[in-house]
Amino acid sequence: RDIGQHFPDKDEQYKDISSLKLLENTYKILKRRKLTINNIDVSVVLEEPRIAPFIMKMKNNIAQVLKISPEKVNIKATTNEKMGFIGRREGAASYCVVSLNEYTD
Repeated sequence: RDIGQHFPDKDEQYKDISSLKLLENTYKILKRRKLTINNIDVSVVLEEPRIAPFIMKMKNNIAQVLKISPEKVNIKATTNEKMGFIGRREGAASYCVVSLNEYTD
């Protein structure tokens, strides 16, 4: 399932919702499915602003919501070298890969 199936953009309850709240809801889905997080790798692509000063706070926020160590969260930023809509500063993109394990009670 994709994010739109879990959190439809037409559903008013998700209008202007904090991404950390969506992450909290995602964590509940993982728990119901008996999945734990091994690690998270995030890439953020944007020209501006520079997010390097915020990466540690972002890692800590994500780790806190997911109840994991910040060492399990990797966030890196890059630019699109002035190419495309990102390079023209019309938007940004992010990619995330999460390694999961199933557990039994």
